[in-house]
Amino acid sequence: MVTHFMHDGHLACGREGDLTSSKTLNKVKCRNCRNTDAYKQARRDQRNAARRKARHAAAGHDSNSWRTSWSQRLTQINGPQRLPRGFGQQAYV
Repeated sequence: MVTHFMHDGHLACGREGDLTSSKTLNKVKCRNCRNTDAYKQARRDQRNAARRKARHAAAGHDSNSWRTSWSQRLTQINGPQRLPRGFGQQAYV
């Protein structure tokens, strides 16, 4: 059975009727759907998102890594230094 690509509520190849469709790119078997610009753009977006995610993970970035490293740096400094507002509990007030 041929599976079509569903994009914005319509089949990418333009066919009508009660046909099997999917938004998952790997399940699409219709050659006409695979040759449309909508399918190709969705495939590019999926590939680029996976590359960005892999690059981000390989670099070791965490969403709040800068914040934790900065707060640790400020708490290790001796003297009357204070953490800026929003950094939680302060070691010295």
